Amino acid sequence: MRNNYRKSRSQKCLNSKRHLQLIPRLEAAKVLDLLPPGSFATLENQPNDLPPFQVINCKGGRCLVRQQSWGRYVHWEVDHHRLKSA
Repeated sequence: MRNNYRKSRSQKCLNSKRHLQLIPRLEAAKVLDLLPPGSFATLENQPNDLPPFQVINCKGGRCLVRQQSWGRYVHWEVDHHRLKSA
């Protein structure tokens, strides 16, 4: 009896892995600009007198940016959707 339980359970796992599961497409999904390291970007409501930020790195929806006047080791973490390429 116990062996049948294991077999049926493992069979269910195999069957669930074989089927393709479709995920509904989001109509309101935004296409994100590619912001490679070293490029410059502005915030969505950035004042005109503030220079663009330099992108250090983007990963997982978050970007590290800095102002050139801040120095090499000072940076700010911003949501990717708040930035647009300059």
